[in-house]
Amino acid sequence: MNLGELVSALNDFASLSLAESWDNVGLLVEPSPPHTVNTLFLTNDLTEEVMEEAVQKKADLILSYHPPIFTPLKRVTWKTWKERLVVRALEHRIGIYSPHTAYDAIPHGVNNWLTKGLGACTFIPLHPSTAPSYPAEGTHRVEFCADNTEHLDTVLSKIKGIQGISCLTTLPARVEGEEQTRVTLSCSQKALLEVVALLCQNSLYHKTEILLLQKLLLPHTGMGRLCTLSEPVSLSDIIKRIKSHLKLPHIRLAVGMGKTLESPVKKAALCAGSGSSVLKGMEADLYLTGEMSHHDVLDAVANGISVILCEHSNTERGFLSELRDMLAVHLQNKINIIVSEKDRDPLQVA
Repeated sequence: MNLGELVSALNDFASLSLAESWDNVGLLVEPSPPHTVNTLFLTNDLTEEVMEEAVQKKADLILSYHPPIFTPLKRVTWKTWKERLVVRALEHRIGIYSPHTAYDAIPHGVNNWLTKGLGACTFIPLHPSTAPSYPAEGTHRVEFCADNTEHLDTVLSKIKGIQGISCLTTLPARVEGEEQTRVTLSCSQKALLEVVALLCQNSLYHKTEILLLQKLLLPHTGMGRLCTLSEPVSLSDIIKRIKSHLKLPHIRLAVGMGKTLESPVKKAALCAGSGSSVLKGMEADLYLTGEMSHHDVLDAVANGISVILCEHSNTERGFLSELRDMLAVHLQNKINIIVSEKDRDPLQVA
């Protein structure tokens, strides 16, 4: 499969439009074309040790969940480890692709996999994703009718000169038996103020309708998950389940104020990776994530919410095995897909 076809298939598997705006996702390193991909190599973090493994296993494309290039590189030399990753990738004709938060959002992604550590439950996104394509532009739609005169042409000319105007259309309309023109446009919040001011100046405001454009929520898609367990389970039993699911000998635990290890857990809010911003303020018996700031943990505990921290990448890495199987089906077994054996969490208990 050529690289272009594979990248297109990966984008179909998880639309990059679902990634957070601050993220750096997609094809990050591209060897000169034509580039054929026979082996796709999956990793959570692309370290130099993992890169060496990819080279040894003759990978043609590395899918690194975390983007190894995040802040802009000003040069590509042998001086820093991230620059060396790019050099090694290009020397060995290996592409690098990162999906990151797009995989967090999708219904068949990392956060849904993490819910399996709680046992039988139903869940919804904490922060639902919105449809990326509707509305295409603008925050508001403005509609008004006016006599088909030179005066209208002047108004339309001025409207077109306002920055943030899109989808401006005119159609013939009959209003109270009179032939008029219906004008429809989309605009930004800032442009709306200028449009309304212009219509007021030209005595058209009383004939104007303003609609707020809201993007549709995508079902089962978004950041984090709020899980309702089928049956309440003690905190100690939840800990055992999570350790088993993540294959961890230990986790870090903060017990909520007034709670004990035997306190029941009915609702859990979770977020793979670093969950502070996603979980903050959510009502639940338990927060499950990889890492949280000290003060956010204190806030949760003070509100009677217990917190389980498993280290950042430990809440993500186990998903790679499921991902391998799903991609094999999605790509119709056209390429070899392998999971890194060297990829591991950088933290350990000493």
